[in-house]
Amino acid sequence: MTAPALYETGSGRDGIMCPVEQLWTPYGQDAEDSGFVAHRGLYVTGIDDPTEDHLFPTGFLVLGHQRWADIIEAAAAYMSQVHSWRNIYLYPGDDPSVLIPRIPRAVHTHGVFLRHPHPDHACGCGWDEAWRMVWAPGTEPGAVPVTALRHPAAAVTAASLPSPDTGAPATWAP
Repeated sequence: MTAPALYETGSGRDGIMCPVEQLWTPYGQDAEDSGFVAHRGLYVTGIDDPTEDHLFPTGFLVLGHQRWADIIEAAAAYMSQVHSWRNIYLYPGDDPSVLIPRIPRAVHTHGVFLRHPHPDHACGCGWDEAWRMVWAPGTEPGAVPVTALRHPAAAVTAASLPSPDTGAPATWAP
């Protein structure tokens, strides 16, 4: 994680310096208003890889450390509600005869959520409700426990999820 991004400032419409991003903890209605879907008490959202050039999610993020089966169900609910898909196995237009051998394993890890402070600071930019998450160790101030899962049809490296097998600060979800 690059700490300086937490403290960068920008000049608003009125010339007053304000933070470009601030720590944010998605919770309840605020999480739903920011793109998370509530499903059986879990908050799930789709995530993209760092290039952010996909039409559909390359992975899923559920707040808290959850069971693998629960995140699969939450991811399917997200795809149903947001994209009107009946399953999470293929992207639209994919060849259904292509075999996807199994759904990837979910990981327990942590992330620091950063959010543009607008509308608290009237800077006049288009970042209203914009947020991003940076993978971080659980000891990082402001780190939130999350469970992450790559979309089954996405390339293995597409979602850039931490892997416990490579020494990342993550463990496999049960």
